[in-house]
Parts: sequence; structure tokens; C-alpha cells
Amino acid sequence: MFFEKLSKMLNDVFRPSPKYITVSVAQAAAGPAQALPPSRLPRHVAIIMDGNGRWAQNRGMPRSAGHAAGTEALRDIIRASDDWGIEALSLYAFSTENWARSKEEINALMGLLLKYFNSEIDELDEKNVRITILGDVNGLPDAQREAVCRAMERTKDNTGLKLNIALNYGGRAELTRAAKLLAEKVKAGEIQPEDITEDLFGQQLYTADSPDVDLLIRTSGEMRTSNFLPWQLVYAEMVFDSINWPDFDRARYLQCLRIYADRDRRFGGVDEARPEKKTEDNADD
Repeated sequence: MFFEKLSKMLNDVFRPSPKYITVSVAQAAAGPAQALPPSRLPRHVAIIMDGNGRWAQNRGMPRSAGHAAGTEALRDIIRASDDWGIEALSLYAFSTENWARSKEEINALMGLLLKYFNSEIDELDEKNVRITILGDVNGLPDAQREAVCRAMERTKDNTGLKLNIALNYGGRAELTRAAKLLAEKVKAGEIQPEDITEDLFGQQLYTADSPDVDLLIRTSGEMRTSNFLPWQLVYAEMVFDSINWPDFDRARYLQCLRIYADRDRRFGGVDEARPEKKTEDNADD
């Protein structure tokens, strides 16, 4: 086991980084091939994978078929993120609010979750991907809880792509959990209230070892964050794509990355070397 982990670490260190990310986008009807320098890539991409049900309904199929098709899209986007050198990828798979859906749809989602972890774990581990579950794992059914816990344990020492999967996740619940953890530390005398900083608070979150989100992508045309990573998204660029998730592919993904690369990220400041963009609402100024 030690030598397997060592081999994966060495492969990750010496794997050559591409000078440019290039892919044909003809299948997405977006024009000629595009190239993107890795220096313009986001470190952390978060995706709200929306539109599975609508994709299925548009084809006269049950919603569960849309979720199954969405799993196929998920595989390729994870592989693309790993191939292109994205540091962290966070995926909104199942929210705390999703328990309100029909029993049939929940059972289908839970079945796909179990199937995914059982079928993909070998490849993910071999590619040095580290899996972290964001959310209340204890609230999952027994079989699913055991599967995700095995996946996290098996990949905990991997040093490649940080794959964060939000399951039974709610953003406000995550912030409440972090506040309680800090309150317990204060109560135990481990820290004083004045010791609490933004950095310390961030260390209590599920994503403590990932950078803040640089780019949020949401498919299906909805334009809201839906209680996903509220702390981590404070300076994220957002791209809302009208395509439903099962049709989201590498070509579409690259389009979103190019949109991100073209954004002027000032974080409230002004880049003196670049001319000001004229906009109706410059909230960062």
C-alpha cells in the first residue's frame, strides 16, 4: 500500500502540465477550437448540476433516467478537471432540501450514488484524486454512508484533484455547524472570542483544505446559488449555462473556463494597468 501511494505521488509530481488546454467545441456549436493558458484557470470550480429532470421530461422519460444520464456527464467533467490541472472541484449532488422530493426519485438518486462510488473508486484512487464529502454524512442511508466513508478513507492521502461532493448538504447548516464548533472551543477554554478570525472560521468548514471558489457554474438556466457554499462563493465568478446537465460536456466546460479567464477579477481593488470597464453597476468599486 505504501509503495502504491508513493508511486501515485511521484506520478502526480512529474506529470507534465499542458501549455494550453485545447478542445474542439464544434459539437457545442461554439465555433473553432479554443486554447486556454493554465495560468488563467480557476483553482477551485464549483458546479450546481441542474436540469437532469427537465432533460428526461423533454424526452418523455422518467426523472430517474435524467439522473442516470447526468452521472455520465459527471464522469467526464471530473476527468477533464483532473486532466486540465484544476486543483479542486466541488459538486452539488444532493441538498438537505432534496429530501422533499418523491420517494421514487430519492431512491433512484441514492441507488446511483451507491453505484457511482462502487464503480468509480478504483479509477479515482488510481488517478490520485482525494474525495471529501461536504454535508451531514450521518444523515445518509446506511449503505450510502458506508460507501462514501470508505471512499474518503481510501483516498485521504491522495495529493491530486480535490473532489468535493456535497451530499445532504446545506450552506446555512454548514455555517451553523462551524459556529457551534468554535463556540465549543471557546467553552472549553481552547480559544478566546477575540481569537476568532475569518481564517479560523474557514478552518471549521467542510472545505477547510480547499481554496475559495473561483468559478461557480450552474446549468439549466437557473440563476441562483441555492444554499450552496455561501462562505466559499463570496468572490466567485458565476456562469449560468442554459444547457441541462446531462448535455454538459468538456467543450461546454471549456467555454465556461474561457468566460472566467476573460473576467477582470479585482477583489474590490483597481488594476491600474488595465482600463476601467464601463458597466451600469460596478459593485466592487
